[in-house]
Amino acid sequence: MSKSTKRQAILEIAPHVFRFSLRVLGSFLKNRGILLAGGVGYNVLLSAIPLFAVLCVLLTHIVDEQRLLGIMAFQARHLAPGHANLLLDTVRTLVDSRDVVGVVGVLVLLFFSSFAFRMLEDSIAIIFHQPDAPQKRRFWVSALLPYGFMLVLGAGLLALTLLVAIANAFHELIIFSFGVTLPSASVAKVALNLLSFIGMFGLFSAIYKVLPVVRIAPRRALVGGFAAALMWEAVRLILGYYFANISFVNTIYGSMATIIVLLLSLEIGAIILLLGAQVIAELERSARVGLPWYGVPRKNSQETSEKEPPP
Repeated sequence: MSKSTKRQAILEIAPHVFRFSLRVLGSFLKNRGILLAGGVGYNVLLSAIPLFAVLCVLLTHIVDEQRLLGIMAFQARHLAPGHANLLLDTVRTLVDSRDVVGVVGVLVLLFFSSFAFRMLEDSIAIIFHQPDAPQKRRFWVSALLPYGFMLVLGAGLLALTLLVAIANAFHELIIFSFGVTLPSASVAKVALNLLSFIGMFGLFSAIYKVLPVVRIAPRRALVGGFAAALMWEAVRLILGYYFANISFVNTIYGSMATIIVLLLSLEIGAIILLLGAQVIAELERSARVGLPWYGVPRKNSQETSEKEPPP
């Protein structure tokens, strides 16, 4: 393809992308996306410590506690760039007091851990709401979904911890057998970052595929999950640099700075997640009435579209 042909193709698609972006942004604001993101961010902050604590208490029966806490510390830095120590210190305190907390306390923590997923499910339902074909999920499905996601997160954390343990054992075997020292620290950091990105991509894709009541094409869920994970990774790096080198938040908020930064980071992440959901919702609306992705569905066309049974 020649340069002139490429330029022509870009000029042809640019107006479609611009109009589609405006359409997505308009629908997002109409659905009160910023308000929903604030609610999701607050509930994630409320749920993060109980979730980490429950997972740590349960998984320490299988893997070494210090190694697990090290992996959790790395993951917490992805969740709250620059201010992960507060989360980890609180989790360590809860884990050290596991005998005092008891079974009832663990169940209470498990209940609070589900708040973020419940709020996210409600927000996704608003984003994908179809006035012409309202659908509802069965109560027991909605009740069990948060715990299903927590089970998947626990399995992912366990797998990541076991992979790190296997990698360390392999490195020690290489040293013992051949006397060769590998640059394990740098390789491990790159591998953990890559695995964390893959995990975030899988989590976002699962949210886009499973949480909406309407049926979402797997391809769109995967593309949306990859785009959202990529945007969050970029935002995470920017936020980490900003709060470490530029921000005056510590001067303004004092002792409350850490909570403010955590809440702001989580709200930005929620905006990215819900914007990705809005993009998928607009693509699904166009596809449902037989229009290309940039086509704007009319109200009459939406009313004649087929109603899909709830899962």
